[in-house]
Amino acid sequence: MIIIDYKDARPIYEQVADRFQKLILTGVLEPNEKMPSVRSLAVELSINPNTIQRAYAELERKGFIYTVKGRGNFVAYDESLLAYRKEEMFNRLDATIREALENGIGREELAEHLTDEAKKILAAQGGT
Repeated sequence: MIIIDYKDARPIYEQVADRFQKLILTGVLEPNEKMPSVRSLAVELSINPNTIQRAYAELERKGFIYTVKGRGNFVAYDESLLAYRKEEMFNRLDATIREALENGIGREELAEHLTDEAKKILAAQGGT
């Protein structure tokens, strides 16, 4: 379910939080479903429980999960989370586009690359 990429420059807690966000937004984790306990996930991933706790705190801050005292953490999905995630992705895409333009990659080349990449990904997923 969660895979840590030690080559990724992001902190481990961010990777864990990001992966759970994707699982929630794609419906793999259902609304009100219980999240793995901090301790069990830490053991499974062989990382410090504080790292998992920090990831869960970040997910709760963003509204992806909620805590029930004494019972654990649960998925708190609603449609506004998808809008939040889209905005986050578009902000990163905007920064990348800005950087590409600043480094001499033209608008047409960018558009062609995005179109080609989208086609490859959709083909690999069995889409059109």
